[in-house]
Amino acid sequence: MTAELVRGQNHPLSQSRLEIRISAGTPIVAAAALGDEDGRIHGVEWVAHPGAPTRPGLEVSRQAAADHRLAVDLDAMADAIHRVSVLLALPAPGSGPGPARFGAVAAPFVAVTGLDGAEVASFTLTGLEAESAVVALELYRRQGAWKVRAVGQGYAGGLAELLTDQGLPEAVQLAGTINEAVARGLARSVQAPLPRPADGDRSRQAAAPAFGPDQGGIAPQGAPGPVQPSYGGQPAGGPGQGGPQPAYGGAGADSSAATGGGPVDYSHPGRRSSAPPPPPPAAPQARPGQPAQPVAGDATGWSMEERLYNQVWGMFEDLARTTAAYRSAVDFAESRMDRELEQALSDPRSRIGGQGDAAREAARARHTQLVEQAREVLDRDLAQLVAEAEVVEPALPMAFARWDNPVWHAYRAPMEIPMALRLGDLRLPEAERIRIPMLLRLPLERGLWIDSGRTDSLDGSFTDSHDMRRLAMETAVAHAARLLAVYPAGEFTVHVIDPAGSGAQALAPLTQTGVLAAPPAQGAAGVTDVLGRLTQRVDLVQMALRGGAPDALPPGFDTSQQLLIVNDFPHGFDDRAVNQLRYLADEGPSVGVHLMMVADREESAGYGPLLDPLWRSLLRLTAMPDDHLADPWVGHAWTYEPPLVPPGSQVLHQVLTQVAAARRSWNR
Repeated sequence: MTAELVRGQNHPLSQSRLEIRISAGTPIVAAAALGDEDGRIHGVEWVAHPGAPTRPGLEVSRQAAADHRLAVDLDAMADAIHRVSVLLALPAPGSGPGPARFGAVAAPFVAVTGLDGAEVASFTLTGLEAESAVVALELYRRQGAWKVRAVGQGYAGGLAELLTDQGLPEAVQLAGTINEAVARGLARSVQAPLPRPADGDRSRQAAAPAFGPDQGGIAPQGAPGPVQPSYGGQPAGGPGQGGPQPAYGGAGADSSAATGGGPVDYSHPGRRSSAPPPPPPAAPQARPGQPAQPVAGDATGWSMEERLYNQVWGMFEDLARTTAAYRSAVDFAESRMDRELEQALSDPRSRIGGQGDAAREAARARHTQLVEQAREVLDRDLAQLVAEAEVVEPALPMAFARWDNPVWHAYRAPMEIPMALRLGDLRLPEAERIRIPMLLRLPLERGLWIDSGRTDSLDGSFTDSHDMRRLAMETAVAHAARLLAVYPAGEFTVHVIDPAGSGAQALAPLTQTGVLAAPPAQGAAGVTDVLGRLTQRVDLVQMALRGGAPDALPPGFDTSQQLLIVNDFPHGFDDRAVNQLRYLADEGPSVGVHLMMVADREESAGYGPLLDPLWRSLLRLTAMPDDHLADPWVGHAWTYEPPLVPPGSQVLHQVLTQVAAARRSWNR
């Protein structure tokens, strides 16, 4: 499975020989910098760039191009190398016509793949504006293992500023060397696509036949054009396309550009359809002096679902940044007032009398003015976000919608898996008026932990342990119902372990509608049976995949995604069962087995550090509002609110009844 990363997110690397594929809508420069344990570059020989494309274990393209393939061999890296940073830059002004900032081009797409072409992780660099150079991602060594992290750090000052920030003493000189090498080879580089003809035909006439989108080709995101010629003289088959893959140490994108064997494909690297995306909805004409009216689905994307997903993420980023600006302004106002008061009090002549009082009043007045100005800006931004939320929320598809959205009352089993699932809402204390949907990409990359141990809420109210366990189990059931509802019939299976039967009341919607694979397992024997079967399933699928025979599974093997809900942990679990849970949490998601724990971590303290890796591997959610989630940009503590079913509503029972009917029809 491919991990689609967001800024700041990391993912483990299980292979040492990799390719880094880069796609953009215009020729860009690709380079890679080697860093020490602190990320510093010790000299120009630590940078692979078009003027010096090869370093030990590393090779980059020799010119600017719309597509790049960088070869990396982590085993060939010296012991002093702890970080490999992938750098992207626009050709310097004067090298030829072209954009001067990333905000004027399509968002670059970067993917880390194995030599077989299978994607390990990918990252789309959205949100760039005035930057002309960017650190796209980095491969870094931590405790002997390598990981990839999405960075997306941009620099308006170009390569010179980027390399200076990386600690390279000769940053300006090296930036000049790279720009000169790019200028020499720019005439051979892949050019930006021509404007699309008025009749919508995306193809350009070519003397030689071109490969179709279903026959391979890696290309930039969302830009029109025909298909790229072969890579290294062979059709560049993508994952699952059957085309031969390039060997380590290939020449990169410039070799394909120099062959001249055909035109270039500017389609999205992950898309197989050659049809362009439909145009986004047009915003109504704004009144003079008024901001534009928000429109649902006006973000980028190849479908309305993808546009709404990207729009929600944009709202999340906007709220994080405008709140960070407000907090920074308030901190500045307070520090300035403290300095002015300290200065006034440091002079003995102004400590008493009217002069000192006047100085203190003036400092407080300036503080109030600065805070009010910051609040005005925040309120203006919040008003725009609230207006956007009011049009986006009703337009969200079923998988993104709240339980009180009317779309659930017209529920029918879907035919395709959605790209994401709503797990609740996020908010900040400065913006109580707006809730941002918390969307999690599917299929799940990690398990969930519903915390049943918190007894005090943010509003100061108190909830006893019995109510917390009940609320946590009801929250887990609501999450499981959503997962069952958004997957096509027969493609998602839920198992439940409830050793003491304490969750029977909360589990009623699942048990009464018949959507569970089997009745909830109880007692030590039930725990052993369910964990044994799921552990065996993980082992079988892993052996089949490693042996290159994914179809060689036993007859009647259930290939659907599996979810195990564990209630009241650690009661009823011995050491063997605990180890099996850890195994499922670590190895299960990669083969479609997911874990949802309903537990109080403090009650598990008796196991000591044995369970720490288990808790770290799960995404912690709560049954009551709790400020425990942080964003990857500024580190705000976001308050998570679980997706509650409206009191007295029958929507959960109605949806699960439809799910059960669809499963019975599918099994006939």
